[in-house]
Formats: sequence, C-alpha cells, structure tokens
Amino acid sequence: MARDNGGVLPHLDAGAIERVRGCLLDAAYTPDGVRALLGRSAHDALTRGEPEPAARASRDGGELGTLVRLFLLEDTEPEPAVTAALGDLDPLLEGRILRRTPDGIRAALDVRPYGEGAGADGEPGTDWWVVSDIDTPAARQDREHVTGVGGASLTLAAATVRRPVGTLLDLGTGCGVQALHGSRHAMRVTATDVLPRALALARLSLGLSGVEVDLREGPWFAPVAGERFDQVVSNPPFVLGPPRVDYVYRDSGTAGDSALATLLGELPGLLNPGGVAQLLGSWLHVRGEDWPDRVRSWLPTGVDAWVLQREVVDPGLHVGTWQRDAGLFPSSRAAREQAGAWLDWMAAERVEGVGFGFLMLRRTSDPEAEPTVVVEDLPGELGEGLGREMTGWLDRVDWLRAHTRDEDLLGARLLLAPETVLESASSVDPDGGWTELSTTVRRWGGPGWEHPVDGPAAALLAGCRGELPLSELLALLSYAHDLPTDALVAATLPAVREFVRHGLLQPVDGWPHPVPARTAAASPSGPVG
Repeated sequence: MARDNGGVLPHLDAGAIERVRGCLLDAAYTPDGVRALLGRSAHDALTRGEPEPAARASRDGGELGTLVRLFLLEDTEPEPAVTAALGDLDPLLEGRILRRTPDGIRAALDVRPYGEGAGADGEPGTDWWVVSDIDTPAARQDREHVTGVGGASLTLAAATVRRPVGTLLDLGTGCGVQALHGSRHAMRVTATDVLPRALALARLSLGLSGVEVDLREGPWFAPVAGERFDQVVSNPPFVLGPPRVDYVYRDSGTAGDSALATLLGELPGLLNPGGVAQLLGSWLHVRGEDWPDRVRSWLPTGVDAWVLQREVVDPGLHVGTWQRDAGLFPSSRAAREQAGAWLDWMAAERVEGVGFGFLMLRRTSDPEAEPTVVVEDLPGELGEGLGREMTGWLDRVDWLRAHTRDEDLLGARLLLAPETVLESASSVDPDGGWTELSTTVRRWGGPGWEHPVDGPAAALLAGCRGELPLSELLALLSYAHDLPTDALVAATLPAVREFVRHGLLQPVDGWPHPVPARTAAASPSGPVG
C-alpha cells in the first residue's frame, strides 16, 4: 500500500469508490443539490467563509444536510447519521477519508461537489467530486498540502480551449481538477504529479467522478518522456522567490521565473503538430528590462504564442499574498523573517514587480510558416473566462496567416463584431463647447480590446458589413475623404490585421466553422462553498 511520509495514503478500492459515488448521488450531494438545499444567501455566505447560515439551512436536510455539515462545514456528525448517508464507514475510515472521534465522525479530507455546466449545444452537464486536503491555516503549513479547487484552478479551466482532441496531458494535476475537465473533450487523458499524496487524492477525485485517467508520478516531463500530446494544460508552481520548496504545490525549487522559462522552452516537444499548451504563470519585472521581451526570449522557434498579463503586483504585495495563502500571519516573527529574506532576494535581483497571467503555445503544423508571437496586457473583465477568446485567437491567427499578402487581405469581406463600440472622450473648450481628445473602438464584454481610431478608420469599420471586399471599401473611403488610395491602403492594412486578431473584425470568407457554443458555455460551475 502506498505510503506518504511513513503514513498510509488516502485510498478506496474500486468497489468502495462505486458504492460511495452512488451514495453521494442518492443524497443529491451535487453542486445543484447543495445550492438548492442552502439557498442563495447561505451558499454565498459559505463561499465567503461564513458557515453558520449554511449550518442552519442544512438542519432539516436529511442525508444531504449531514454530508454538507460533514464535508463542507467540517462539523462532527453522529455516526448513525453518517452511516445512513454513506453506508459502511469502515472503508472510508481505513482509507483516511473519515476519522472517528469520541464525539462522532469527522472528515479527514475535503470532498466537495464540483461540475461542468451543460453546453449550449445540448450536451448535459457533469457532476464531479474533488477530494483535497482540508483547507485550514494549520493544514496549509504542511509542505505536502494538496489544495482543492481554488481561483487558479477555476481560471485555468475557464481559459482552456475545449475542442475535441485525441490526447491531453495535465502536467502537475494536484487533486485532478484539470484532468476532470479534460475528460469532457479528450479521448485519452494523462495526468502527472511529483507528489504521491496529490496523485492519491486525484485518484479519489477521478474515481468518485467516474472518470478514467492515466495517473503517473514524477517531476515535470519525466513521466511522459518521449510522448507527445494534442493538448497540454498545466497549473505549475508559480510563486516567485529564492530557490526553495516550502510548499510543493506552489514552489518550483528554482530561483525566480527560471522554472517557467524552462517549461516554455520544453513544452513544444510534448506537442503533436498543431497541438496546444495552456498554462498559468508568473514572471519578474526586472529593472532595466522590458517584460514582454523577457518572456518572449524564453519561447522556442516553431510555435505560435499568446501571453496575456492579467495583473502586476509590487514585491511586498507578492510576498504578503503568498504568506497569507500559506496560513501565515504576516505580522508574526517567523513571517517577518521570511518576508525579509524574500524581499532581500527581490532587491538583489532588481525586481520591481511580479506579473501574472495566461500563456498559450501552439506547435505550428507547417515548419515553413512564420509563427505568430504576441505578448500583451489583458484589459477588462474575464466574464465567463477566456476559453472562447483563446479558441478564437487560434482561428484568427490561422486566417491572418492565410491572408499574409496584401492582395489577399484586400479581397476579403469583413464584418464588424456586434459587440464593438465606438467611444469618444472630450474636454471642455475654454472658448465654449467641447474639444475631442480621443476616439477608440473596443469590444464590449469580456476582454476589452481597445484601439484608437480617426475619422476615416471609424468610417471604414462602420462599412464592414460583410458585403464588400476591403479593397472596395478603401476605394470609397479614399474618394469620400480625398485621400490617396495607395497611402490609405498602406496605413490601414496593419490596423485591420490587429482588428481581426482582437476579434473586432470577423472574416466572412475562408473562416472555419463557428466555434461550438460549448467552448463558451462549458465552463466550471465552481465548487460548492
């Protein structure tokens, strides 16, 4: 039997797994079932870390109420009530999922309902259960603590391209969240982790959820050496600092962002031609360096890449955030000593900030093709996530590559995206009236890609109705504004390419089939509580 630091790892045999899964379903211990029992107010309170409203709402909830209090509120429940909900408790006690106390039964692990909503294409939603270590400040001090469904997991899941693929690799699976999502669109899923305890909990998550995944133990690429995949997803350790491993789930053991640099350099070797890799990451903002150039220098040849910086924080906020994440009190002596050493390292490395965001790589199918590499800041709110945006970016890059020649682009018919808005900013004129300062177009909702435009550009966009080729629109614009056609074309085509890349202009001809609605709709429903 597998052991973790001398102790038995959490486990259930196949028969017990199937029986417990049936009990969870019979009790409606699912995302929808728990939300219906608690009601919106109590569920929202539980999400904020306020358990008492949920405890009150679950009092008359029968077996479901028992499971909510046992696993979500971490209460001690009478053994007969837990037995009524889960049947024979011996496998769960022996498997380290539950523990017996003098006062009753307590959860030894967090078993949380989770799922993926129904797709707009009619595909039904899925109920899963994610098993992780109980999240308390004391528990997070364990070096091998396995986190549950957190913000990073949800963010990556919502950003992942969900087109059908043959093979998918979840690199550093943790408790198995990305592998669960991958099972919805991949024929075969492989998941790896360096931590045996993480794989044990992932095995429970996948087993209870009825999902088959090939789980492998080992660091980084070692478990899949020599293999290639159609898609890779990864939520790697991205806490930047000195080369140490205080917590396996978040520390790489290498200094700064060198682990991400290595990962980006080697990831394309795991991809089949046309394969896509998506991950979260952090990078340093170093004095005297341009951060896009820093990240761009890590990318190998032969890959399209889109790097989106979501936020930048100063070194002090970076250190304090991750100390609190680890359950430390930043004002304690131990935390202050750790923070001092951490900030000294940042100062010695000339670090001015830490960026965080999304990275997507695609191994180009044509070795002769010129890769597209874009590194930029991500504006606006994420909304439902970036899945649709990431998928659309890949299509738009392909279309632009097929229309590299000016004459090809001029022959295309383009349609202004319906969510595009034109905005003008003006200041008060001292002599009365208003003086226009700027005019921009941007997409409304989701990432707010924004571009400055002048009068002719705004008129051109308004004329993009999918009816006339771009060349004819420019000819009309040239006549209307008394501008030389050649000069107008030379000035306009680079902007048009950017409008297409950011989805403000949509090609009508030569465009792939519409992205299935599931790409946008099949986002995680979020863990209960």
